[in-house]
Amino acid sequence: MGASSVDVAVVGAGPYGLSVAANVITAGRSLRVFGNPLQTWCTAMPAGMKLKSDGFASNLSAPGPGSTLGEFCRTRGIPYGDKGEPASLETFVAYGLDFQRRFVPHLETVNVSHIGRSGDGFRLTTEEGQTVLARRVVLAVGVTHFRVAPRELADLPASLVSHSADHRNMDRFAGRDIAIVGAGASAVDLAAALIDAGARPKIVTRADRIRFASEPTAGEPPLLGWLTHPSSPLGPGWRSRLASDLPQIYRLLPARLRLNILRRHLGPSSAWYLRGKVLGGAEVLAGHHLQGAAPTGNGVRLKLGDASGKSKTLDVDHVIAATGYWPQIERLQFLDKSLRGAIRHVAGVPILSHDFETSAPGLYATGLAAASSFGPLMRFVAGADYTARRIVQHLETTRVRRNVGVADSRAPRQPEYE
Repeated sequence: MGASSVDVAVVGAGPYGLSVAANVITAGRSLRVFGNPLQTWCTAMPAGMKLKSDGFASNLSAPGPGSTLGEFCRTRGIPYGDKGEPASLETFVAYGLDFQRRFVPHLETVNVSHIGRSGDGFRLTTEEGQTVLARRVVLAVGVTHFRVAPRELADLPASLVSHSADHRNMDRFAGRDIAIVGAGASAVDLAAALIDAGARPKIVTRADRIRFASEPTAGEPPLLGWLTHPSSPLGPGWRSRLASDLPQIYRLLPARLRLNILRRHLGPSSAWYLRGKVLGGAEVLAGHHLQGAAPTGNGVRLKLGDASGKSKTLDVDHVIAATGYWPQIERLQFLDKSLRGAIRHVAGVPILSHDFETSAPGLYATGLAAASSFGPLMRFVAGADYTARRIVQHLETTRVRRNVGVADSRAPRQPEYE
C-alpha cells in the first residue's frame, strides 16, 4: 500500500499539538495528528499538583465557543476561577482529553519514529511502520525529549538517580531520604508530593533561596496596582505582561540575549500555596552546588560545595534531578540527520521565523522549542493560542500564493528571519 498524503502532519498531542490541530481542521486543511493525548501531563507530573497558571491562562485553542477550561468546568460543576484558583492537574487533564475528543477526534495514538525529506515535503514513518507524506510538519513534542541532568550524576545507576519527569506517584519513596537537585517549580512540586507521601526531601540548589510567586489578591487591583503590576498569563508585572502580549518583539532581540533570558529570567516560579508545606517539611540546602556523587551501599553520597569554597557531604537514598529541560534540536533523534543538519540554531536551540518555521522550509516548532525565539510565553499553555493562529495563518497564506500561480515545483521558499 502506498503512503497517504496530507497538507499538514502534527507530531505531538499535548496542549500545543491539539491547539494547532484544532485550528488546522477548522481551516479545512487535510491533516494527520500523532501522539498520545496529554502524555506528559498524564505520566510525568506529580499526582495532586495544581497548575501554576491562572484559569484564564490555561486554555487550549480552538475557533468558536465551548473550548475553554472555564466552560469545561462550569458545565460539570467543577470549581473554577479566572484568577486565584489554579486548576488541579486532574481537572486540566480531563479538560484536555475532552478537548481532544471534541476538536481533534481523529488523533492517532501512535508515535512517529522517523521524519525525513521527500521532495519539497516530508515523509513520516510511525512506530507501526506506516508511512505518511506531508507538505508541512508541525513539531509539538513538548518537553520530555529535552530533559537535562547534572553531569555529576551521570555515573550513578538508574536505581539511585532519576529525573523529575520520571515520577507521578511518590509512594515508593515513603520513609526515605530523597535529594532534589534544583529549586524551580518542578522541584517544589516534587518536594510537596514527597512530603505528602511520607518521604524526607532535601532540596539542593545553587540559588540563595527558593522563590515563590506572590499570593494573588482578591478582586480587581486598584488603578495604581494595575499600572505598576499589570496581570498577565505569566503573572503580574510589566516584564511578564510584555512577554505575554508581544512575543514578536521578543523575537527581534539578539539571539544570544534571548537565550540568556530563557536561561535566567521569567522562569516558572513556585506556587505561592506550597510555601508553607515545602519550607516547613523539606530541608533546603541553598547556596550549594554538586561537586560529585557516588553510590554507598543502598544509597548515594553527594559532595556539595558552597560559595566560600567549603565542601560537605549529604547521604540520601535516592537523587532526583529537577533541573528542567533545554530544547536542543539534536535531541530529536526521530528527525533524519540531514534534516536536523538543515535547521539553523544557536547553542543547539532552533532559530524560528516569525511564523514558527525552522530554516528547513515547511518544518515548524512549537512550545519549549519555540521559547528562545518567542519568549517565556511558549513555556506555558497560554502560548498555544498565539502559536496555533500564527501557524495556521501562515499555512493559509502559502496556500493562497500557490493558488494564484506560485508553482509547487519551484524550490522551497526560505523562511524569513531577522
